[in-house]
Amino acid sequence: MDSSPTVAGFFDPRTSAIQNVVADKDMGRCAIIDPVLDYDEKSGAVATIQADALLDFIAGQGLTVEWILDTHPHADHFSAAAYLRERTGAPTAIGEKVVEVQRLWKGIYNLPDLATDGSQWDRLLADGDVFNIGNLECRAMFSPGHTLASITYVIGDAAFIHDTLFMPDSGTARTDFPGGSAADLWRSIQAILNLPDETRLFTGHDYQPGGREPRWESTVGEQRAANTHISGWKTEAEFVAQRQARDATLPMPRLILHALQVNANGGRLPAPEENGRSYLKIPIGALGGAAWAELAERRRSTRGDRMIRFWPL
Repeated sequence: MDSSPTVAGFFDPRTSAIQNVVADKDMGRCAIIDPVLDYDEKSGAVATIQADALLDFIAGQGLTVEWILDTHPHADHFSAAAYLRERTGAPTAIGEKVVEVQRLWKGIYNLPDLATDGSQWDRLLADGDVFNIGNLECRAMFSPGHTLASITYVIGDAAFIHDTLFMPDSGTARTDFPGGSAADLWRSIQAILNLPDETRLFTGHDYQPGGREPRWESTVGEQRAANTHISGWKTEAEFVAQRQARDATLPMPRLILHALQVNANGGRLPAPEENGRSYLKIPIGALGGAAWAELAERRRSTRGDRMIRFWPL
């Protein structure tokens, strides 16, 4: 049995996200990992351009979709899992800890009707759970840190590591979202780096440092030797301190408050109201990391004690 899946990655330049089609080509079966539903926050428009491109590729390859998989509830794009389930009939899956993410964001959004039992997906995966894509064995590996619910999919000689490690020149993922933990991320990364050196690693984002072309495939050996954070931050204590210091300088993703209410509901948009239109909720003041915070601090230091006021007070 071939244990090396065929992997096709699709880069979305609007969100810097990578979507993957993972296939057992001998059996004609595949899974879609982390599909993107297009959303334009300026107009409120939703489209299926990215997801339809995946379906066109899959049809062109003569494949049948066996699973639609998310690695975690994303903070920077909408998941197309619900749309693709409607189109293909394939079941959806995510890590079982998504129920904790649902409970957390249910409170932030004040969504009393949001089910927090994970019933929006067809299967919730625990650490070590195994399933198949054709003849390929797929193992779920709990990988928290970036979120409470993050999992890695180990499929043959490939691992889909989402927002844990980025490409070696980009380091590691942030951990300052609600429920994130730098210490948990360190432990998750160590588990990934304990896979065989030749294991192919597919990351979930690439932010193209220096303007280079997007990349998303490396190996365990390459990451261990060259990742700028792992090679520089040698101990858990050093990693946690440096990761937290870096996170404190980062603004929140522009779509986080748009996306989590959709992704905590399995990629489903809010139900239409009596006028037939759906509405997103944006909780005012729910998160830190405002883009103007650093600028405000610089202004305080240069203008003495003059107050910079934020509304509402």
